[in-house]
Amino acid sequence: MNRILLRDVGLRDRRADVAVSADGRIAAIGALRPRPGDRVVDGHGGALLPGLADRHVHLMALAASLDSVDCGPPAVRTADRLAAALRAPTNRAWIRGVGYHESVAGPLDRDRLDAFVAARPVRVQHRSGALWTVNSAGARFLGLDDPGPPLPAGVERDATGRATGRLWRLDGWLRERLGPAEVPDLAAVGRLYASYGVTALHDATPDLPDDTAAELTCAARDGRLPQHLTLLGAPGPGPQPYKLLPSDHDLWPYDELLHRVRTARGSGGRPVAVHCVTREALILTLVALHEAGPVPGDRIEHAAVVPPELHADMRELGVHVVTQPVFVAERGDTYLAEVDPADLPHLYPYASLLAAGIPVSASSDAPYGSPDPWAAVRAARDRRTPAGRVLAPAERVAAATALTGLLARPAVRPGDDADLCLLHVPWQAACEAPDAALVRMTLRRGETAYGEAPE
Repeated sequence: MNRILLRDVGLRDRRADVAVSADGRIAAIGALRPRPGDRVVDGHGGALLPGLADRHVHLMALAASLDSVDCGPPAVRTADRLAAALRAPTNRAWIRGVGYHESVAGPLDRDRLDAFVAARPVRVQHRSGALWTVNSAGARFLGLDDPGPPLPAGVERDATGRATGRLWRLDGWLRERLGPAEVPDLAAVGRLYASYGVTALHDATPDLPDDTAAELTCAARDGRLPQHLTLLGAPGPGPQPYKLLPSDHDLWPYDELLHRVRTARGSGGRPVAVHCVTREALILTLVALHEAGPVPGDRIEHAAVVPPELHADMRELGVHVVTQPVFVAERGDTYLAEVDPADLPHLYPYASLLAAGIPVSASSDAPYGSPDPWAAVRAARDRRTPAGRVLAPAERVAAATALTGLLARPAVRPGDDADLCLLHVPWQAACEAPDAALVRMTLRRGETAYGEAPE
């Protein structure tokens, strides 16, 4: 690879030229002259960012969702539309639906799904990611009604002992029961994220099976995922946090949570990334972190409800909040209708956490939220629901603040890997109208992952 010269690009404090060496690092910044053989890109003053990061995504689920039936708002809002979507022609053995919410057709169970599709196995995932529901054909395939060894506790049963078709937090078990399947197209995910200017991904899937971790790692090495990859759910030592996922519906006893935090710490002091969507879960987590002893890198995932009285503890522990403002834009009307009014002012907070000295980064939780980081910037700035109402307006932050929180590194610096995002417009213009269409080029270690090839 020849050297790349990015001419007249906008850095945060100036316009300059940036040279990318043949080994994929930022070689120099300043007023630079082209050398023979340089590949030259004229930035025309467009902002050059150090690449964006999605710090909470579920890559296999996202890849699968790109080839699944959309079963929830805004695409599907009625039972009739849901039935039509599930009955659409497909060559796959299973009909796989995603994004379902009860506002479409009420709570699903096997009988409700049988009314839509009875002849073929169907599985539909709730938009929370916590629940799969299968129809009777799917239940037969999975052996939910067979006598034999007990099934996991997440297989829900009615008062008569019959399986309802509802499977809680059983993704790993479901994968085993389904048997060997075609690996989802991770290259499509890599291309999508590159088009957004994303150069770093944190997969937040808990308890990653060895084969899944190996496939994701392989995809990052062979270029299907042209992003730096961090696996929060991979066991063992490492500087990255270890993902812990207490159930939203049945919180772990405190002793179990504390044991898991201490186990993750091990001998190397590994940080943890704890799923917290209720104030009770957050309180338990903070107490456990105090007792186990905090370490740099501890994270709170989602932090969906954070009353102000917890700010001081969070600041003292040094936790980093990885939140999803896009949920306000996608689900805000449901929150306004269903969430305890006492929690609404503290729902998916951003501005109050920053004011309290708690670091915050936006993320997607894709496929349960949009993977587009620019949508997250707009959502953090506006906090408007689909109906146009503003949810917790005091938690709005400037677009520049949200975009800064999404950067994989603080700045473009000599010596760093050339993981870069070049925009069509300057920084200020991007903050005034944040949109993925502004991304002109994405470089990963100097290689073009998206956009025009240097001349």
